[in-house]
Amino acid sequence: MITDNLFLLQHNFRAVLISLVLVLLSAQSALGQSRRSAPLPEGQGKELVEQLCTSCHATSTITRSGFDGVEMWRAVQESMMELPESEAANIAEYLAEHFPARENRKPTLVDGPVEIDFQEWLVPTLGQRSRDPIEAPDGSIWWTGMWASLVGHLDPVTGEMQEYPLPPEARPHSIVPDHDGFIWYTGNSNGTIGKLDPDTGEITEYPTEAGDPHTAVFHPNGKLYFTSQRAAMLGRLDPETGELTEIPTEPRPYGIIVAQDGMVWIAYNGTNKLAVMDPESMELRYYPVAEEETRIRRLGIDSRGIIWYVNSTMGRIGRLDPATGEFKEWESPSGSRSHPYSLAVINDKIWYNESAMRPDALVRFDPETESFQSWAIPSGVGIIRHIWVTRENELLIHQSSSNRIGRVTIKDLAN
Repeated sequence: MITDNLFLLQHNFRAVLISLVLVLLSAQSALGQSRRSAPLPEGQGKELVEQLCTSCHATSTITRSGFDGVEMWRAVQESMMELPESEAANIAEYLAEHFPARENRKPTLVDGPVEIDFQEWLVPTLGQRSRDPIEAPDGSIWWTGMWASLVGHLDPVTGEMQEYPLPPEARPHSIVPDHDGFIWYTGNSNGTIGKLDPDTGEITEYPTEAGDPHTAVFHPNGKLYFTSQRAAMLGRLDPETGELTEIPTEPRPYGIIVAQDGMVWIAYNGTNKLAVMDPESMELRYYPVAEEETRIRRLGIDSRGIIWYVNSTMGRIGRLDPATGEFKEWESPSGSRSHPYSLAVINDKIWYNESAMRPDALVRFDPETESFQSWAIPSGVGIIRHIWVTRENELLIHQSSSNRIGRVTIKDLAN
């Protein structure tokens, strides 16, 4: 009798659980449908936008966007899909009429002494959300196409590109090269760390416990350290043995870098903290930023070991002196809603972007003079999510929404 009652309780519990899951999935589906079916203004081209643009985007993505004129909207559309001329023209004219550039999203650009050059490449597969470009040991540029589950290779001298398919469910978030030229990626959707052999196309996968590896970095000790954002975990992979170690951490670990002393620093997008991790013991020490609203995406380190970060939610950049625990922050030129995102340090000058602005702005900060200079990114309709510094001290950037990989050359590195 006890066994029968236990069976009935278990059966009823499973039935209730399944019902709850179905209700939640139904609600989520309805919410997604509501976002996708948000009404668009009447006008010629509306039906094309609903048929074509919303196959990938919720209409809310369109209604909160805005760009200067038909030409800009046309450039955005052409970077996402190929269309007949008449359809492309109708869509661009409709969007330009109803969704012009918003004054409150235009960046505050600051003049200064430094000159830079932008060079951009449109990737072969449109709509892939190209992102996180890196430089391999041979000087070639690699990137991830997250939505298309691929990694791409660019010869910056000839402009030739090649794309390598990954497992369809991988959806790589970022990549990093090792010293032998193998390309390692974080399989954000299939929970793996992957290794691509560029010579053969062969892929080796290492399953993680966390299930959503985000950003990775190689340590001088040869091991790969990574964040897992949704799972709130940090990981370490030994490529020689395949041994994988993962530990829990604060919510939404994001960017990760290695300091000159070998310590590993982590940014958090779910709490107002930075953390430093011992690479051997994986013991963590946390540094809370004063404002609880602070959320940090990316980090950089200067020659003195000072940790630089973007305070995305507050519209600031900041620094932490690990020796004293002292923080200091500066407001970005475009203000509290500018949402600084990626960050890199070259010759102790801080480079980052204001991701909430249209166009996306590249910003340089000189800590000695506490002065800013900024530029509009040519195809700045998307977001730079990560910046890579090349051996020649160039910046590798991207615009994921317009499927472009970019390189920024600083003409006078002394500045």
